[in-house]
Amino acid sequence: LVQKGANVHARACGKFFQLNKGPGFYFGELPLSLAACTNQLDIVSFLMDNPHQKVNVMEKDSMGNTVLHALVVVADNTPENTKFVTRMYDEILIRAAKLHPEIKLENSTNNKGLTPLKLAARTGKIGLFQHMVNREMEDRQCRHLSRRFTEWVYGPVHSSLFDLSSLDSFEKNSVMEIIVFGSSVPNRQEMLQVEPLNRLLQDKWERFASRMFFINFFFYIMYLAIFTTVAYNRLDGTPPFPVHRTPQGCLRLTGQLICLLGAIYLICKGIVDFRRKRPTLETLLVDGFCEILFFLQAIFFLISSVLYTSGNEEYVALLVLSLALAWINLLYYSRGFKLLGIYSVMIQKMILGDILRFLFVYMVFLFGFSAALVTLIEDVPAERNATEVNRTQTNAQPPPEDCQKPSFNNIIDTTQELFKFTIGMGDLEFTEQYAFKKVFYFLLISYIVLTYILLFNMLIALMGKTVDKISNESKCIWKLQRAITILDLERNLPTWLKCRLRSGVVKELGRSPGEDSRRCFRVEEVNWSRWNSNLGIINEDPGNEELHRHASPQARDQRWHRSLALIRNLSTRRNPPPDEEEMATLS
Repeated sequence: LVQKGANVHARACGKFFQLNKGPGFYFGELPLSLAACTNQLDIVSFLMDNPHQKVNVMEKDSMGNTVLHALVVVADNTPENTKFVTRMYDEILIRAAKLHPEIKLENSTNNKGLTPLKLAARTGKIGLFQHMVNREMEDRQCRHLSRRFTEWVYGPVHSSLFDLSSLDSFEKNSVMEIIVFGSSVPNRQEMLQVEPLNRLLQDKWERFASRMFFINFFFYIMYLAIFTTVAYNRLDGTPPFPVHRTPQGCLRLTGQLICLLGAIYLICKGIVDFRRKRPTLETLLVDGFCEILFFLQAIFFLISSVLYTSGNEEYVALLVLSLALAWINLLYYSRGFKLLGIYSVMIQKMILGDILRFLFVYMVFLFGFSAALVTLIEDVPAERNATEVNRTQTNAQPPPEDCQKPSFNNIIDTTQELFKFTIGMGDLEFTEQYAFKKVFYFLLISYIVLTYILLFNMLIALMGKTVDKISNESKCIWKLQRAITILDLERNLPTWLKCRLRSGVVKELGRSPGEDSRRCFRVEEVNWSRWNSNLGIINEDPGNEELHRHASPQARDQRWHRSLALIRNLSTRRNPPPDEEEMATLS
């Protein structure tokens, strides 16, 4: 067909061949993409290099996707699929580099501005993504396609340089920003554990984020102390209160202004965060849990301020709600500490999971049984009303209001009484104004069995199971929350300081100076599964792939002793002592 003049760039434009929610098969709409996505390497080779008509490897479909984008789309993270996709990806990349050295196929972007690497990060294709960031080409001609360069190897110790282009959050729309702020990205917690992202985040935390975080923590503690002092020393009566020209009056006014400015700052920050992250309803409670609480704290305080200036004493109710949330939001800063951060994540997961489900079922039982019991409770008998009338006519003193028992003939009083049964403080004889005594006691005992005995014990069992289930997941969520904090703090840095604190070093990776200069990040790992084969191998020039495998026994022995300290250090870092494990000491 190609020999007879067939169009090698013909497109499949039908709806079945495009990305949609219905049944279909998207393969990039082009013949080269179809051959690649169906694992036909011989067809791919023929289309890319034949004497009749060669394909343009940079050709894009209606979505702006090249053949590499199409391979990312069809990847599904299964071992079989990942194996053939990574093999096909590398083959196309290598052939394109040899046939068209001037073309940088992997840097091409689609209509959404995503390269294949960024598309893999956005769609959560962790298997292909890990292969792409760890790709190291052995062919000297294709060395520039590598994103990982072995700097030196000795026994189980590997020192590698990772190309930071498109990865580091120093760049706009980087892979790290896509994963961290992409609330709809699948496998985002696992993808942050892929090197070099894991070590890169730790490096940013140690360089500047930890100091900025604890400075913010100090300022929030000061704000919380001022807020608590102002709320505790509020004046009684109808607001607004005049400002007295006394030290105490000036201090009260200053504290109120500081609290107001803090609330305005939290609202503005919350709006900016929500607009930038745009989390879905499902992920809002996970990614934006603390942001929601901070936002509610500020909203309550502002509404309280409006009520205060308008002369309503109800401002106190919203003021104390804001104060309570302010103290709860102190847990946000627990993410700066490993154990407290993981513990806080577990509390958050239980509140949003087990406790919410428990409260829904409990409220159904509470209001259902309250409505049934209210129906049985009768009004005050006529004889009692007549007695109270006679007592009033004979100038007898009625009992004080504090000593009068509620009549329980409304649902609010009955609901409050049933809630006491839930916490073990109820009284079966809380009223005698009911009809059908047996039915009344049957409903009351059924409520106690279903709530106090059944629901509470189920909640305890579910929470224990949740702790076991999410102990490892909580560590990943904590790392994700800390990553969000690190990138938020980095955005607040001025450009000159951000450049100064940038991670990585510039390395010359080409055969001649200036040929291939990249900013790389060094990662040292210990791999005991390959230490036998790498013993005595050392290469201190990452631009030269020639490894010196022939070393004398004396040289090997000297190098081995020099590496022992580094091995112990890296092993300790990867395997912390038992007393530092995340939840072993907390459960």
